[in-house]
Amino acid sequence: MTRTPAALLSPADRERLRGLRVMKGIALGALAVLAIVFCVAFALQARYPWLGYVRAAAEGGMVGALADWFAVTALFRRPLGLPIPHTAIIPQRKDEIGRSLGEFVETNFLSAEIVRGKLAATPIAARLGEWLRQPAHAGRVASEAAAAAGGVLRALSDDDVQDLLADLAHDHLIAPEWGPPLGGWLQRLVDTGAHHEAVDLAADSLATWLAANRRSFSGLVSRRLPSWVPSMVSGIIDEAAYHEAVKFVDAVRADPQHPARGAIDAYLGRLADNLQHDPATITRFEGAKTEVFDSPRVRELAGEAWNTAKNGLVRALADPDGPLRQRAAEALAQIGQRLVTDPAVQHRVDVWVTDAAVFLVDRYRHDIASVITETVERWDADETTQKIELMVGRDLQYIRLNGTIVGSLAGLAIFTVAHAVFGA
Repeated sequence: MTRTPAALLSPADRERLRGLRVMKGIALGALAVLAIVFCVAFALQARYPWLGYVRAAAEGGMVGALADWFAVTALFRRPLGLPIPHTAIIPQRKDEIGRSLGEFVETNFLSAEIVRGKLAATPIAARLGEWLRQPAHAGRVASEAAAAAGGVLRALSDDDVQDLLADLAHDHLIAPEWGPPLGGWLQRLVDTGAHHEAVDLAADSLATWLAANRRSFSGLVSRRLPSWVPSMVSGIIDEAAYHEAVKFVDAVRADPQHPARGAIDAYLGRLADNLQHDPATITRFEGAKTEVFDSPRVRELAGEAWNTAKNGLVRALADPDGPLRQRAAEALAQIGQRLVTDPAVQHRVDVWVTDAAVFLVDRYRHDIASVITETVERWDADETTQKIELMVGRDLQYIRLNGTIVGSLAGLAIFTVAHAVFGA
């Protein structure tokens, strides 16, 4: 059997190998001692009859030691290299052992009843909250989450994301008809009079602009008069136009029932109705929308939005002292505090975690167990045997040592009983 050189083993495996070699030496030494004792007792028992008991004990010990050596060795390899049936069990039946182990785990560990019982007896939410409410732990979770999120953002393809955003915008924002929904919204706005504040704001803004831009009316009307009109008359006309504009705006501001307000209400009402029911208005509106949000423009807007959001998030996530991480850590600590102090939240979280775990185990337990089977099947038989021997071989050498002791006692007892019953 090919064995991995000791230099290539891990430090833990090298330590196990040293312990295995020591125990093998002890077991072999015990067998050698008993062999010497047997030879001496056999040679001298005629002169010293009591040595018959020693010989019987040594003989039984050797039989026990050899039997247990054969049993232990047969697990890992063929004793003395002989093709004895039912030896080298582990390398010969590695795959079957893996399947049995997978079935054992699936049956005895991945049972819905066992998982539910174990989780139901564990205060999951309280323990999680106790750990999470510690600022250092909350900060660590926030840092790890930020690092993972930053890595995901950097790994994403900008072109793919932009295409996805453009498709989503087209399918859910551009393609649907805007006219009727917008008309309905505008109709509700007019019916409730909610637009009056906007009209008041527009009138106030216009009054402020007129007060600050009186000179803008100079020549506004007079430039359109014939050249033979005296300049003085032109100035009077411009001044009159300005004052009329101011008076008109002031009248609109002062009178809630002003005809201009009624005209605005009527226009908005007609527009709302046309957007909902007039095919020509709806068609013109949808055409204007499509022209504004044509496909290249949508993709450009999606690219700008994605790049802005991505760069901002990456910078915020990378800053350990930034507000995003700090707020995330504070939020996690608050969640931990809530999990510790609120029994209702604890119950909901415990039930949710338990139900989720039971669902996953019940649905995927065979797939989970198959990981063990498939992994063992991929292992090299010789390396697997060596690994198992390093893990349990030292304890198995105690079996050899115990077999030596038990065999000695059994041999002594059998000889003593036989000598007492049948005599010398």
